[in-house]
Amino acid sequence: MLSKVTLNNTDLSVSQLCYGTNMLGWMLDQETSNAILDRFAELGGNFIDTARSYGDWMPDAPKGASERAIGGWLKNRSREGLVISTKGGFMDLRAGDYRNRCTPEDVAQDLSESLDHLGIDTIDLYWLHADNPEAPVQPIVDALIGHREAGRIRHFGASNWAAARIREANDYAASIGKQGFVASETFWGLAVPNVEAAAQQGYVHYYEGEYEDLHASGLPIIAYAAQSGGYFTKLAKGAEIGDALKARYDNPANEGRFKAAQALAEKHGVSINEVVLSYLLSQPNQTIPIFGGSSPEQVGESVKAASLKLTADELAQLRAD
Repeated sequence: MLSKVTLNNTDLSVSQLCYGTNMLGWMLDQETSNAILDRFAELGGNFIDTARSYGDWMPDAPKGASERAIGGWLKNRSREGLVISTKGGFMDLRAGDYRNRCTPEDVAQDLSESLDHLGIDTIDLYWLHADNPEAPVQPIVDALIGHREAGRIRHFGASNWAAARIREANDYAASIGKQGFVASETFWGLAVPNVEAAAQQGYVHYYEGEYEDLHASGLPIIAYAAQSGGYFTKLAKGAEIGDALKARYDNPANEGRFKAAQALAEKHGVSINEVVLSYLLSQPNQTIPIFGGSSPEQVGESVKAASLKLTADELAQLRAD
């Protein structure tokens, strides 16, 4: 079972693991989506992550397919105790609008659509899906504060924003007596990416080497790609690794990390996946991994990771390159 933690500097009580829903509503139908979300809730999970754009890459899926699937699930249960997070300000894939849409106007449009798709009045944690680094932070932060004060969102965070830009935004918010970004949704897992290949696939601003100081200052990290696409699990099983995943994690550091994960899995009698997720769950600063799963059974297997606590020495062993 998953226990709850209070997200730093918020009133949000969230489960130790967050379920990422980018497969719902297009790869997985409503019935399967309901079964997965029901299982997550049964196991103590209440933190659900989606995005306005999830599913829009599939032409025959409804616009906002993932959000709609969550909305369909919510129609038949109480919203109480659930923490719903979604993201906006990304490219509009369905409209073929590939410009940088991290603007107050585009975010307002995306937020309105997300509320409609989800069938709720307030989003608990609203993320900017990407940054517009050439734009000043003040208008963007002001717009988010306005949405919060209007009750459309409770808190807001930054996804794929550079650590320096998050500091700049939060310094501005503090200067006007307001709360800024409460967390960073950051690309982070045990497997170390090939930076160039990962960036070509849209995975930018990897945690290591950029976010440690910000994290230590008290800003929670909500880690996406927390299982590294199943890279180490596939290696352990001798399963085929697709070209995109192989390129994303084509980094010599992963040879040592994989061997360390294998050793710890054997030592504790657990799966490689549990070690990979526990690597993040066991961090000294508040970290909540976003995990994926395409069946209730896979959700149950990943939740087991919450029972494994790695020591500081074991974390160092996994990081040894």
